[in-house]
Amino acid sequence: MNVLLVDDDYFVVAALEKKIDWKALSIEQVHTAYSVAQAREILQSHSVQILICDIEMPQGSGLELLAWIREEQYGIQTIFLTNYADFNYAQKAIELQSFDYFLKPIEFDKLSLIISKAVYKAKEQQSDQEAIQDGQLWKKNQRKLQEHFWSKLIKEKKASSDRAAIAGYIAEQNLSYALSDLFLPLLVTIFPYDQSLGKEDKDLFDYAFLNVLSELFQDPLFTVETVMEYRDYEWMVMLKWNHPPDTAVIESICTSFIEKANRFLRSDACCNVSVSAALEGINKSIRDLLQMNEDMIKKRNQIMFLERHSLQEAAYTPPPLQDWEALLAENNPAAFLEETRRYLQNLAKSGVHSASVLRLFRLDMVQLVYSYLKGKEIQAHKLYTGKTNDQLFLQSLNSIEDMEKYMAYLIRTAAEYHAYAGHSHTVVEEIKHFIGCHYGEELTRTTLAEIVFLNPDYLARVFKKETGVSLGTYIIQARIRAAKHLLESTPLSVYQIAAKVGYANYSYFSKLFKQDTGWAPSDYRRVLQGGGSGKVDHAK
Repeated sequence: MNVLLVDDDYFVVAALEKKIDWKALSIEQVHTAYSVAQAREILQSHSVQILICDIEMPQGSGLELLAWIREEQYGIQTIFLTNYADFNYAQKAIELQSFDYFLKPIEFDKLSLIISKAVYKAKEQQSDQEAIQDGQLWKKNQRKLQEHFWSKLIKEKKASSDRAAIAGYIAEQNLSYALSDLFLPLLVTIFPYDQSLGKEDKDLFDYAFLNVLSELFQDPLFTVETVMEYRDYEWMVMLKWNHPPDTAVIESICTSFIEKANRFLRSDACCNVSVSAALEGINKSIRDLLQMNEDMIKKRNQIMFLERHSLQEAAYTPPPLQDWEALLAENNPAAFLEETRRYLQNLAKSGVHSASVLRLFRLDMVQLVYSYLKGKEIQAHKLYTGKTNDQLFLQSLNSIEDMEKYMAYLIRTAAEYHAYAGHSHTVVEEIKHFIGCHYGEELTRTTLAEIVFLNPDYLARVFKKETGVSLGTYIIQARIRAAKHLLESTPLSVYQIAAKVGYANYSYFSKLFKQDTGWAPSDYRRVLQGGGSGKVDHAK
C-alpha cells in the first residue's frame, strides 16, 4: 500500500512525512509531489492507493487532479486538505468521489484515523476486485445476509422466536447456522468524554471504536457474527461459541476493552453480558439483555452479567425537597447542586440499580426548578428547549454521572436566567433591540415574551414600568420611525414601505402615520423633498 502527498508548500509535505506513522498504517512507500504535473507523472509510473492532496495550488488544483484520476480510472482513495471551508469545494469533492475533506491546520491524530479508514477502504476495494476475479463475491453477499438476519432479531421486538420460523429463514438465506448453535449477546455502551472525538466527529469515532473492538474480541473459543449499533453509543455484539462457553474469557476481554476505551477512545464504557443460548432461544436472551439495559443504572467502566443480576424495584426515597427549595429561594445554586451530588453519590454507594429511582428523582428536580422559575414569571418549558437540553435529558438515566451532568445544566441555567430576569432594564433593552431589528415581522406580546422566556402579561407590565409606554405603542412608534427613515432615504413607494414596516393594510398604516406625524405618508415625503409647504417634525 503506497501513498502520494501533493502540496505546493514544502513544509506541509515535510510535516506529513515526518509526523504520520506510515508504517503503523501499513503504508510501504510515501511519494511526494509539489504540483499537479509532478503528481500525474508519479501516478503514471508508480502504484498508488492513497492520495493526500491540497486543493488550492498555483499550477492546477487538487480537484482537477482528481478529475483526471477518475478519467484514467485509477482506484485511488483521495483525502483533500484545504485552508477554506468552501461549500463549492466540498460539493465538487463529493461529486468526484473523494474519500474525505480535511480542513487545515492539520490535526495529525485525527488525520491518521482518516488515513487508516482510507487504507481499510483501499484494501476492501482490492479484495472486491480479487473476489470478482476469483468468482467469490457470494461470500460478501452471505455476510450481508447474515448481518440482516441478526439485525432483524435484535431490532425487531416482535421478531419471531418460533423454532420453525427461524429454521425456515436460515434455509431460505442459506446461512451456515444450526438451531443448536450457541450464541452470546453483549451490549457495549460508550460514554465519550467532553472534547473527545466521540463528541466532535462521531463517524470517525465509530471507526476507531470498531478497530479497538475487533482487535480485542478475538479468541479461538468464539467468532464475532455481527457488531451493530443498536442506539447512539450502544453496540450489540453477537458471539458464536465454537467451544463450550467460558465466562472468564468474556470477562477478561471486556475488562481489556474498557481499559482501551478509557485510554485510546477517551471514553468510559460498560459491558452488559447476556446468557448463552441456542439459536432457537436466542430471541429471549437478546430481549432480556435489552430489558436489563433499560431498567438498570449503568455503572461506568464495569461489567454486568445478566445471570448475576437481580433487578428489584427499589423504593424511591425523595430528598428533603422543602430544604432544597429553600436553597433555590435563597439564590444558592452551588449549595443546591452539592446536595444533589451528595444524594446521587449515596444512591451509588447504597447499591441502587433501578433506573426508575433516577426517573422519579429527575421528575422531582424538574418540578422544583420549574416552580422556582415560575416565581419569577419565567416560562421554563420555553427556556429548556433545544438540542443540548434534549440530549442531556435523555442521557440522564444512563448513569449517576449523566444525572449529575443534567442536574448541573438544569440548575445553572435556572440560576443564570433567574438573575437575568431580575434585571428588568436588561430584559427591556433586549426586547427594544429585537423590535428595532424585526419591526417588519409580526410582533405580539406572546412572540416577544418567548424571546426572553417570560410570561407575556409580566413582560408587558415590566416594559411599561421601564419605558412609560405600552409594548403595543412602542412597536407602533418603532415602525413609524422606520417608515420615516425609508420615506426620507429610499425611492420605495409608500405601499412598499407600509409592507416593509409590518403593515399589510395601507389604510391602517396611513392612519397611524398621520396620528404620529400629522401628515399622510405621501405628504410627508413631498414636504421633505421640497415639493410642498409646511414643516416636518423630526422629533416625533
